[in-house]
Amino acid sequence: MVQLSKIYTRTGDAGQTRLSDMSLASKTDLRVEAYGQVDEANSVLGVATSRGDLPEALQSALRLIQNELFDLGADLSTPLAENPPWEPLRIVQPCIDRLEGWCDELSGQVGPLSSFILPGGTQTAAQLHVARTIVRRAERTAWRAAQTHGLDIEGGLNPLAITYLNRLSDLLFQAARVANAAEGDVLWVPGTDRTPAEPKAAKRRQRAARVNDQQADG
Repeated sequence: MVQLSKIYTRTGDAGQTRLSDMSLASKTDLRVEAYGQVDEANSVLGVATSRGDLPEALQSALRLIQNELFDLGADLSTPLAENPPWEPLRIVQPCIDRLEGWCDELSGQVGPLSSFILPGGTQTAAQLHVARTIVRRAERTAWRAAQTHGLDIEGGLNPLAITYLNRLSDLLFQAARVANAAEGDVLWVPGTDRTPAEPKAAKRRQRAARVNDQQADG
């Protein structure tokens, strides 16, 4: 049971914080950056799920993921130790397997892509795209932290935590497409207002522009 009787502690005013194993780390430590970005992504998911316009199964999955992101933050903030005094929260393979299963389910709902898509559409879809990009940033930061502190070694990072971030960004991409299912994906128009010299490229551009125009007209 977590009990917080006082929110501010003043213990971080010197630019340091404590990791979950109570070791001191700079607030600019890449591990701190990584789990801070995980918290940021979780907050955006809170906005996306608060709108109440997602399918019930996806809403439930994202709520579970929000809880799991706290576990992920704890994992990133706990350096690996051979004989820890207590069992730390860690991302385990079944967590990743579940994300992959959900990805497969959502892929079956939205079908394959014939074009890159733009972040946008409904507000919920746009928020899910924001969460996706933050998760990607957290993954890059976690890899940088692994280069500094090591991976799967004493004092290093759990590799499954980083794999989780990779799969989660894929899932959030599919979730955004589900959120746009009624209106359709916003397709990327290559070259925007330029005329491609290559005929096939021109046809692809015209097709994407036509789909977007049809969606805009309702």
